[in-house]
Amino acid sequence: MSDITLPEIGEGIDEATIINIFVSPGDIIKKEQSVVEIETDKAALELPSPVDGTISEILVSNGDVIKIGALIAKVTEEGAPAKEKPALKEKKKEEPETEEKAEEPVTEKEEEPVKEVKTKKEKTPGAEIPNKEEKAEPDNVISIVKEDNKVSAPASPSTRKLARELGIDINSIPGTDPGGRISSDDVIKYAKNLITNFETTAETHRGTYQPNIPALPDFSKWGDIERKKMGTVRRLTAENLTMAWTIPHVTNHDRADITELDQLRKMNKQKTKDAGGNLTITPILIKIVSSALKVFPEFNASIDMESNEIIYKKFVNIGFAVDTERGLFVPNIQNADKKNIIDIAVELSDISERTRNKKIKPDELKGSTFTVSNLGGIGGTYFSPIIYYPDVAILGVSKSSFEPVYIDGKFEPRLMMPLSLSYDHRVIDGAAAARFLTWLVKALEEPFQILFEGK
Repeated sequence: MSDITLPEIGEGIDEATIINIFVSPGDIIKKEQSVVEIETDKAALELPSPVDGTISEILVSNGDVIKIGALIAKVTEEGAPAKEKPALKEKKKEEPETEEKAEEPVTEKEEEPVKEVKTKKEKTPGAEIPNKEEKAEPDNVISIVKEDNKVSAPASPSTRKLARELGIDINSIPGTDPGGRISSDDVIKYAKNLITNFETTAETHRGTYQPNIPALPDFSKWGDIERKKMGTVRRLTAENLTMAWTIPHVTNHDRADITELDQLRKMNKQKTKDAGGNLTITPILIKIVSSALKVFPEFNASIDMESNEIIYKKFVNIGFAVDTERGLFVPNIQNADKKNIIDIAVELSDISERTRNKKIKPDELKGSTFTVSNLGGIGGTYFSPIIYYPDVAILGVSKSSFEPVYIDGKFEPRLMMPLSLSYDHRVIDGAAAARFLTWLVKALEEPFQILFEGK
């Protein structure tokens, strides 16, 4: 018998959502055949079977959020002797425990409406030994099944009560007891970590206003409403952007005359297409930005407030925003400073397509040092892009349009591109940002400049 578990997917990723299940119990599968599709805040990808065999059990459902190492399915390997399913064995062992139904139910109002169930999968040897702080109440491992049929974390009634009194969501606490069971010590440790992190954050962002957001009103009093659960990508995007918004943002705006540059782009469009890419303005911007970062290294950095240091990066990875039906993703072109525009265009087309088709690799969504967000294909004039943490700057690009420009005593139609540069004011001063944006504008208007001033 082989187990299929959620593997380590990438740095900073500790959970994933099941979005598709491709097999059923009894299905014969081959090694490397996809079993489930998962989604994280970074990407969607398919998990393959490690062996040839038959699916004996599926332990997850669509919509389940599971942690790294969680069991997804069991496979009876090809040629292995038939064995009784572990679930059946567990059931036989635990049948005498059905007499415990008379024990104290969990009836706290905060968790209504609920149904009380015994989670036998999570019953492990030693679970009957009560915690010292929990002697006054039954110490059964109880999971609460809510209306959405999702099972909450295993914990005793007294442990749940302790978590509620401390204002902590029990489901956010990692359990260290056998079977992932949460003890009162786990709750106390988690609370201490929250306090420590809060104090660190308060010290880091001293002087930053932290509003106490009130509860939403009951909108149904004024008319019909519809509630929809956030998907994994949207939820984590909201969390990440909330964190990024604590950065002291400043945004500078400017315009670049790209009339000649656009003509050069059109002249080389077919050559790029033959190489497998699409020569839009984005790969050109990525190349120009990668040169600018060598001239202005403070824009290719991150700030470490704990050690009071600025980290200057010797590599240049340019992130770019990709709009998908699941939300916004930011993959990056690694070592963009070492590639020509056609190479960047080909790589950008490939990564964008794989991002939209859920084939992007988690590692391709990490490690950016600067971001370009191009909304020109949609519209708009200017906007204030939010810095993609832990970068210190992001360039926003809006729709180019022909405008009359006064040149040598007369007005001429010129193709003007709006640019918006947001930067972390803790690292970058306004004068430095103005110089950076002026350099970009000049490079776009006179591309030959890069050969002399770029690095």
